[in-house]
Formats: sequence, C-alpha cells, structure tokens
Amino acid sequence: MSTLLDVKQLASQRAGRTLFADLSFSLQAGAVLHIEGENGAGKSTLLRSLVGLVELQAGTIQFFPSEHGLAQEWRQHTLFMGHKSAVKAELTALENVALQAQLSGLTQVDAWQLLETVGLLGLEDLPAGQLSAGQQRRIALTRLWYSQAPLWILDEPFTALDTRGIDLLQQRFAQHIEAGGAIILTSHQALTWQPEQLQRLRIQGGEL
Repeated sequence: MSTLLDVKQLASQRAGRTLFADLSFSLQAGAVLHIEGENGAGKSTLLRSLVGLVELQAGTIQFFPSEHGLAQEWRQHTLFMGHKSAVKAELTALENVALQAQLSGLTQVDAWQLLETVGLLGLEDLPAGQLSAGQQRRIALTRLWYSQAPLWILDEPFTALDTRGIDLLQQRFAQHIEAGGAIILTSHQALTWQPEQLQRLRIQGGEL
C-alpha cells in the first residue's frame, strides 16, 4: 500500500505546557490511526495541526502526492471534520446538506439521497436547530458519502450518535478503507477493524 501521510518530529505547546514532542508516524492507504489520550492531552490539537489550523513548534508534515503548505494542495487529498457538527441552525436539513456540498466544490450531489442514507428523510424541511444533536451530527457526516479524499481526519466522529448511527458510520468507514482510503480519528468508541488495519497512538502528559 502507498503512503498517504508522513509526519516527523512534531511538537506542540499550549500555555507553556508541552502537549506532544518528537511525534513521528506514517500512514498507509487502507489503514486507520486511532489517536488516544485523556481530555486535554492534545488529541484535537494534533488533528488540527495536521491540516494547518494550529501552529506547531517543530516538525514536518507531508501529504502525498502534495506537500503540506504548498498552495494548500493537501485539501484535494484530505477531508477534515472537527468535533462540532457545525450545521447552520436556521437552514433546513436539506439546505445544510446542499450547502456542505457546495462548499466542497460539488454541484451534482443528491441531497435527498444523502439524507435517506443517514436516516433523516422526512426531516428534510425542518430547521437544523430543531433537530437533536445526533441528527445534526448525521447532517454533518453526509460529507463522508461523497468525499473523494483518500485521507479522512475526524475528531470524535461518533459524538451524539445512537447505536444505529454508529453502525452506519462504521460501515462507511469500512467501505472507505476497502477502497484504499485511510482514516485518522479520535474516539471513545470501541473500534472494530482488523489488527493489521488499526494503528494506535496515545498522547499522555507530553509523551507518546
């Protein structure tokens, strides 16, 4: 399998406290990297640093085939989702899905089909602000059904999902991995991938 990401000697601090240092790893196509650690350990900071949203004190990040920071070419190869659903409360579920696709540069996405896929058909005309946290999360996660990015970087993707939603998301992850994609995620959810597919990296007290 080809390498999608190579990380060397990353270091990050917050308020003078080291979150992590000398962090190095690579990620192959068809693999999942589970970032573990207690709350405040720096898991979200690591994910955000990988996509340029947090400044690092040291280290290099290379996405293949593009290099991090060069005309933001990594955006063509990476999908990042933070731990917040980030839907617009005043827009309907259908409008939110269509807007997400538009912001991703897509105009031919079937928003109705996506809502059906994530179990929200029938709620398409309701403002997202009237939906539950789990339903809002499903709206945000529809991006995973049309993304062409081989590398997904996801911060707590299972947040607020019920058992059915978790199962649906696990199935989508499995499809992505089977197709040669890769995933980096934080999660308190038990992961079901085969040992050869799953890597673990634990951040604890500034150590790995």
